Amino acid sequence: MSAVPLSRMQRWMQEVVVHPGDIDAALASRRARAALRGTTVEDVILPSRSLRPADRVAIYQGMYLLRMEEALESDYPALKHLLGATKFSALVRDYVEAHPSVSYTLNRLGDHLPEFVARWKGAPRPAAAHDLARLELAMAEVFDAEETAPLSEAEIAAVPAESWEKARLAPVAAFRLLAFRHPVNAYFQSVRDEDHGHPSLARKDTWLAIYRREYSIWRHDLSRPAHDLLEDLVAGKPLGKAVAASLARGGRSAPTADQLFRWFREWAAGGVFRSVRFR
Repeated sequence: MSAVPLSRMQRWMQEVVVHPGDIDAALASRRARAALRGTTVEDVILPSRSLRPADRVAIYQGMYLLRMEEALESDYPALKHLLGATKFSALVRDYVEAHPSVSYTLNRLGDHLPEFVARWKGAPRPAAAHDLARLELAMAEVFDAEETAPLSEAEIAAVPAESWEKARLAPVAAFRLLAFRHPVNAYFQSVRDEDHGHPSLARKDTWLAIYRREYSIWRHDLSRPAHDLLEDLVAGKPLGKAVAASLARGGRSAPTADQLFRWFREWAAGGVFRSVRFR
């Protein structure tokens, strides 16, 4: 067998395993051949009793897409349900060709999937699929986010009532605030509950807060005014100014100041915020 430096051997194996074609096409690809620099697969891989060298490598190449699909399905079960098993497999094939795994962990493999499925030609409802993938990506991010302690009841109670108007709040790291064009949270829940009659994904604006507390992920549907108030708060706007802005937006279903402060108290008690400052 020829002596090939480990770095080149690793690069060759990577190129062959992630190649979207069959094993013969993978071995003949320009990048694979460049990694071996004239050396053939027979020169670097021994045959087994029943398999030639190319067949042995083909086992790993064949398992690659299956492992990628398994990893993406764990983060995007509702998207798979929406597309169906066959289309989801095709999506995974096209996606990992464009965004192959480049890390020792697969936790971030699906980071680009929402944008990819939005322009993927195989998606029957790309806009709804995009929203659904955004929801599932946010849940994965929240699950993996750094653990930051929320404000305790004692810390909240220690703030003088007259000081809350100037309070600037920061959310916990495991928090996401989202706006959608489709009711994807209801659809996601129906898939999780294994309901047979799934809610419609017809166009309908919805808003959602997602955060992790005590090892559980919480999803809260929001009204538009509640979303806008929370958006101002997590952006660092003082509580008094955020409430004033919400009241100024008005509208037929505008909340009262009491409702706005009640929402804020619920979010604080629920563990959304990790710190408060007054500058």
